[in-house]
Amino acid sequence: MSMRVVRVSDFDDLVPYAADWDRLAAGHPFRSWAWVSTWWRHYGIGSSGGSTRCLCVLVLLDRSGRPAGIGPWYLDWSPIWGRVLRFLGSGEVCGEYLGVLAEPGAEEGVAVAMAAWLAEAEAEEDRWDLAELTSVDAEDFTTSLLLDALRGRGLEAHSRLGPDCWRLRLPPTWDEYLATLSSHRRKKIRCAEKHWLANGRAEFHLVRTPEELPRAQAILIDLHQRRRQALGETGAFASTRFAAFHRDVMAPMLANGQLMLSWIEIAGRPVAAEYSFNSGGVVYFYQAGWDPESSHVAPGNLARIAGLRHAIAQGCGAFDFLRGDEPYKAQWGASRRATREFRVAAPRASARGRLRLWLAGSVAKRRIRELLRPVPQT
Repeated sequence: MSMRVVRVSDFDDLVPYAADWDRLAAGHPFRSWAWVSTWWRHYGIGSSGGSTRCLCVLVLLDRSGRPAGIGPWYLDWSPIWGRVLRFLGSGEVCGEYLGVLAEPGAEEGVAVAMAAWLAEAEAEEDRWDLAELTSVDAEDFTTSLLLDALRGRGLEAHSRLGPDCWRLRLPPTWDEYLATLSSHRRKKIRCAEKHWLANGRAEFHLVRTPEELPRAQAILIDLHQRRRQALGETGAFASTRFAAFHRDVMAPMLANGQLMLSWIEIAGRPVAAEYSFNSGGVVYFYQAGWDPESSHVAPGNLARIAGLRHAIAQGCGAFDFLRGDEPYKAQWGASRRATREFRVAAPRASARGRLRLWLAGSVAKRRIRELLRPVPQT
């Protein structure tokens, strides 16, 4: 399939593609127009940490002029690595399952056309040195095809496993789900339901209207920060940019029917909150918080029970805990879901040198971590 590539560097020129963007994103919340456009307004404009960012989105048009694929990227300049191509939505906000967008059936044509453009980008405004594509689902077909096409054009590329995500498959009923757990965990859940949720002592609240958002946002941020600070950490919402991004992105995600922002109250006092997205039958669990002064009632468990019950009642088939190997994820029945990270050098000697420098530094960091790892006691 013949494709015409349109490189978009001005955000205003990207807005007309919003509906096609969501069509091609196929329900992935972290690839959606609401997520990436809000991210660009908060993280992309101007300079950040000594690097200057500019949009480098590739829109691939089929013969009828209809978008069949999108390379959702920006260029991030730094003195060491040069102009680095990255996914919109990467970095501090920890978006997951990022990737190249393509219409079903057009994946190969999209990958080939993108690879050709990247291999031949020589105009000053198009030049890139490294591509750093992270948080890619290991099963992402289109992004894998793109890497194969780039290698086929002689570009040097490196691939490695990224942080694992964890996904729980949900059966049709709550009782069926409980039957998959250990008897010990099942007993604890039944006890919590009986003593707190079934009798209304703990109340589950879910944001359903825009008017409810400000209070729910304040509850989430307060509980998250207090929980992390009790552990001696700063908390994610200590970043004003991170907090502002999420306050802004929740409204369009709610309008799209994807936002799941909930909290638990006991005696009228919020004790736990969860921030997730529901899309395509999958709940993506993004952030949470709970009151450290209420730890005796295990408020985090109450919120998780209520959230899972709601997801099953809504007919969701999976609950994704996203990245991180925290033990609680396996305890709730989730399994690992691999992600991959790709680094690619532009077809120039200087770019290949930068990639090899990055690889050497990556190996050195891994060896240092291995040396500092505690030796098991025998």
